[in-house]
Parts: sequence; structure tokens; C-alpha cells
Amino acid sequence: MNVIHVSAECYPIAKVGGLGDVVGSLPKYQSEAGVGAKVIMPFYDNKFSAAHSFKSIYESELVLGEEIYPYKFLKLKEEVLDIDVLFVDIPKLLFKNFVYSDDDTARFTAFQIAVMDWLLTLKEKPSIIHCHDHHTGLIPFMAQECFKYESLNQIPVILTIHNAQYQGWFSHDKVYYLPAFDISNNGLLDWDGVINPLAAGIKCAWRVTTVSPSYMEELQQAANGLESLLSHENKKCVGILNGIDTEVWNPETDEFIEKNYSAKNIQTGKTANKKWLCKQFGFSASKPLFAFIGRLVYEKGADLLPTVLEEILLKKECNILILGSGNSEVENALENLKKKYKGVYNVFIGYDEKLSHLIYAGADFLLMPSRVEPCGLNQLYSLRYGTIPLVRSIGGLKDTVIDIEDGGFGFSHAEASEIDISKTINRAVQFYKEERTFKKTRKYIMSIDHSWNVSAKQYIDLYNSLKSG
Repeated sequence: MNVIHVSAECYPIAKVGGLGDVVGSLPKYQSEAGVGAKVIMPFYDNKFSAAHSFKSIYESELVLGEEIYPYKFLKLKEEVLDIDVLFVDIPKLLFKNFVYSDDDTARFTAFQIAVMDWLLTLKEKPSIIHCHDHHTGLIPFMAQECFKYESLNQIPVILTIHNAQYQGWFSHDKVYYLPAFDISNNGLLDWDGVINPLAAGIKCAWRVTTVSPSYMEELQQAANGLESLLSHENKKCVGILNGIDTEVWNPETDEFIEKNYSAKNIQTGKTANKKWLCKQFGFSASKPLFAFIGRLVYEKGADLLPTVLEEILLKKECNILILGSGNSEVENALENLKKKYKGVYNVFIGYDEKLSHLIYAGADFLLMPSRVEPCGLNQLYSLRYGTIPLVRSIGGLKDTVIDIEDGGFGFSHAEASEIDISKTINRAVQFYKEERTFKKTRKYIMSIDHSWNVSAKQYIDLYNSLKSG
């Protein structure tokens, strides 16, 4: 079986969020399970492309409406990745120093057309085409409806929704971007009066997956306007929980952290990494250390943090460290707390991969008060490193974190509210004082298996069901 994953992101080449992590890991684990998995993504002008050499394996031109764009398919000259990746180089559209912009309609439509045109040239067609998010949502439609791709319409196409908030909307006056199709089927592209690539993908894909079972259920109630569509198509929808790459995220071998450790020597390992963080950010290592890692945006509940943290910090019972960037007002509010609560609070605006690993290794608790969390990977990383997560019970957070009071190993709250977050932090502060139970819990959470092995098998089973169906 040969599977092609089509995505706008893939770690470590280009990553904006969890999509990049998934596409950078799932194909690797599928390959290890005996499935031939390949990734196709855009060729960006970024650090990765500047640091490596590439060779062209295919050259052609594509038609986008009235424009003609030359393009190439590139491969790395040397094997520096754990997965097989092909890069679509459309210099005028894709070779930018960013992944996303305010208007990506032409960029990602051209990318998808290039993928489909290239597939036509292959003697051995893929067994499965696996599309990721709205940037590839037109592929299921094109495979089914565009005359040019009739020879591809028997290949099962899967669409995975990583985040339904973003759907790629554009007006019908750009329908001419697409290769010719029976215009009477234009309704397959439409949702609420505009062309909606995510909706088109849901309608035309053979199967639709999301990144956790709970998120699939939630989408039928709240999907930024697609609730009724997903309810209507629910028979072909399934939630498969994301995993993590346990080779990249491994405290025993992680080169980013101060001291490596396993569950057997967690006490000394966590202590060494915590001491490093506390020295770096001016904290006392005797207090519990809470951390937030992520985008400072509404979806992550970041706007609630300044008020909550100020209330908690007044008591000076714990230390709090923030790593992230996003909304400028939230950034400024978090920065303004630094002088007032020096010694118990600090913030790093931006993103630093090494620091994120050190925080997972050194923090006692991780904060995830998300309003929307399709799966969430941060809580899985924190469990892997023995850091107890505090989460809003939604989406993948609900599927992966069971509250201490319910016989579990973390802390959860029902609402994304200042009151709920504050209460949960206070509960965790008290739990930290129960030294024996606290140590036992964080040792236990390191043993929970959230690797891609289980999830990769579920996807392979889904592929096989489509091939035999």
C-alpha cells in the first residue's frame, strides 16, 4: 500500500501548529508499520530550504484560470529526514518566507492542481490520497468532478480536519481557477454562498477524520458554520486521536534539556531541569512551577491568563512561566506583569524550540485553558516528560486527561473562564504539597503510551477498509 499525504505543513520543514507535527510524524510510523508513506508539501523560502540542497524530479506548467505557472517537484539530495518528502516549487506563488498569508486562494489552489497533474504522470498510482485541512480540501472535489482527473477518481481520498475554524473561503468568481468540470455540480463547492474548500472536501472525500473522537462529536455542534454538513455526513466521519513522536519527545535522549531522565530517575531529572529554568527566569525552585506554551490567542484561552495569573501571583505560592506569541494586547498584558511579580513570574514572547523542551522537562504543571482544542499535543508532551497538565475539558484534552478527583492523573475544568482556571490552579498548588502522591502521579504519567503506533494502525485499518470496500 502506498499513501500520499498532502499538506501545507510538515515538521521540521515548515510548522505553524499541530498540523505540522502530525504530518511530520504519522507517515514515519506508517512506514515503520509496512505502509509506503510519502508527503507532498509546498516549497517555501525558509531556513530549511536554505540549509539543504534539492534536485528536480519533474518539471511542467499548470494552468490557474488565465495564468500559466511553471513548477517543479523537488527532492532532497541527501536523506536528512525520517520520511519521504516531495516539494512543489511554484516560485511566483509558493516560494515565500511564510506559510500562510491573508489571501492564499491562488497559492494553495495552484499547489493542489500541481499535485493532481503530477499524479496523472505516475505509472503506479497511490493506493490512498490523504489530504490535510482546507489547504488540500479541493483535491477530493477535483478527483471526483474535474474531467482532467477522471483516471484518478477510483483512488480513495481521505480528508483530515485538524482545525475546522479555518476553511479557506473564496468567492465564486474565482471558480475558473479550477480545471473544467460539470458546472451543474458547482454546489459541491459551495457553502453559505461562497466556495468553501473544507466543505467541498467533506462532501467529496471518501472518509473524513478528525484528530480526536471528542472533537468529531463537538464539530456537529460547533464547527464555524459547518455543523449541519458534518451532521449530515457523520456516517463517513471518524475521530482518530493524534499521537506524538516518542523519538523526538523523549526525556531519556532529548538533546535540548539540561539533564536526561526516565521514570526511574524522574526526581533527579525533573529537579535538574527545574533548577535550570528557575535560575534562568529568577524563580525559587522550592515552589511549584506552572507553565503555558503556545499561541497567545483567543482559541487557546490566552486572553484569560493576565487576570487569572495576577490573582494567583498575589499569593506568591507558585511560579508561573509563559512561552508564546500572538495577540499583541495579550502579549503586552503578560509583559506588564513581569515587574510587578518579579521572582514568581516571567514571560518569553516568541517561540524557542529548545526552551519549550526545557519547560516540559522542568515544569511541574502545564496550563491549557483552551476554548478550542481539536486534539492538543502539548498535554501529550507534558505527560511524556512527567509534567502534570491542567486542561479545559474539551476536544482532545477531554480524551487524554482524566481529573485526579475522577481517579485520573491531571486537572480539568468545564469552562474556559477565569474562575474555573483559577480554581484549578489552586487545586494543583495544594496537590503539589501532597509530596508522595504528587511524585507517584508524575512517575505514572510518563508510562502512558501516546505514541503514533496506535493511531497509525487505526489509519492503516481505515485505508484497508476503503481498498476492500
